[in-house]
Amino acid sequence: MPERILMIETSTAQLSVALSVDGVIVYSRKSTEKNTHASLCAVFIKEALDSAGIKADELTCVAVCGGPGSYTGLRVGTSSAKGICFGAKVKLVAIPTTDILAAAAIGRTNADFIIPMIDARRMEVYSAVYSPEGKKISDTQAVIVDANSYSAYKGVKCFIGDGALKCKEVLGEDGNLFIEAFPEAEDMLPLAQEAIEEGRFEDVAYFEPFYLKDFVVTESKKKLF
Repeated sequence: MPERILMIETSTAQLSVALSVDGVIVYSRKSTEKNTHASLCAVFIKEALDSAGIKADELTCVAVCGGPGSYTGLRVGTSSAKGICFGAKVKLVAIPTTDILAAAAIGRTNADFIIPMIDARRMEVYSAVYSPEGKKISDTQAVIVDANSYSAYKGVKCFIGDGALKCKEVLGEDGNLFIEAFPEAEDMLPLAQEAIEEGRFEDVAYFEPFYLKDFVVTESKKKLF
């Protein structure tokens, strides 16, 4: 049976869905339309399967963004993926968001370090540090960026993500590269294939994305009475 991987990425302001058959992307669609992750995710998934003439139970697995990122976005992606896996009895793979961004940077730069940056408001980002080959060399952390945030890593750095450009002035160019980018479902493919080969599947019933920080509800300042 051909390897068929459905990939769902919802961790940022961009929603993207892709489908691969035997290592070839046969469907890919994305949207940055505001507040539409919940309404468009199911639409894109159906389009992906229909366009390839594939039924959900014929998938090898569903790969979903594992976080960190937008709380709401991660919930949408996770619930969509788990729904398919439960209903069609398909395996689930989770790919860390920083891994996806690091994979996108490989081959685009000769930097000594690849540093994904996921926007977390103001000067805070969710970040980790990777080698040029994509090997993770630091834990994923919430970082309030200042001039010394990554000074321990000597060499040229490639900052990539939707939080990269806002940090450019603070960190200084100094030969570094800043790439504004969203994590893409397509870039999950080699990571999902690696997880399948290594048998790194999630427990569908208990899987929860890595939020990194607790969800905080902002109380309204408007008086009701």
